[in-house]
Amino acid sequence: MPGEHSSKQYDLDLEAIRSKVLLMGGLVENQFTDAVHCFRTGNASHADQIIKADENVNNLEVSLDDTCSHLIVKRQPAANDLRTVMATIKVITDLERIGDEATKIARAGKSIAERGVTTINHYETIRVMAASAISMLHDALDAFARLDDKQAVKLIAQDRVVDYEFRSVMRTLITFMMEDPRTISAALDTLWVAKAIERIGDHAKNIAEYVIYIVEGKDIRHTDYAASQLAGE
Repeated sequence: MPGEHSSKQYDLDLEAIRSKVLLMGGLVENQFTDAVHCFRTGNASHADQIIKADENVNNLEVSLDDTCSHLIVKRQPAANDLRTVMATIKVITDLERIGDEATKIARAGKSIAERGVTTINHYETIRVMAASAISMLHDALDAFARLDDKQAVKLIAQDRVVDYEFRSVMRTLITFMMEDPRTISAALDTLWVAKAIERIGDHAKNIAEYVIYIVEGKDIRHTDYAASQLAGE
């Protein structure tokens, strides 16, 4: 009976952590979506709100890391349970870094607006890529919430689409800068934003990989696991 009670309490502790991680994920998802909107509008006060919101994300990271550390010390989980906690810690780190990239996007939108007229449609250049990455992040959080390894596999494959879109954006911006030097400043800001979006796609992919690690016990980082699974369908 004491062992059963301990196990139930561990499950409750872990579920509380998962709920808090999903809360953090929701904040980060909103932060990213708001940052892309801010990049389109250049609203300075909106940008400042997004940057300020990153403090909440950072505080959640510190709090969750501490909670996970205490859970390991107190419950001493083994095998599958320890794997779940360690993967959750990595998810927390990726979410915090997505928040950092979102603040970069907001700052770029504010910077372009403050400098005045730009000769390129900076938002339209990254619009499709941003939509792909927002979808990836939403699906990654959904896969983590439901521990859906099949959805995670499909999500990992989507990262190649975002990478392709980034290369396309980069080629477009280089063409702008070569043809009209007046576009260089805005084009460089847009390129930094595209790179931030590409990194957010990478972090979403990482979260999907951790879902597979939790469910299947397989560390598929730096492998073609997702491609091979989809090819076998």
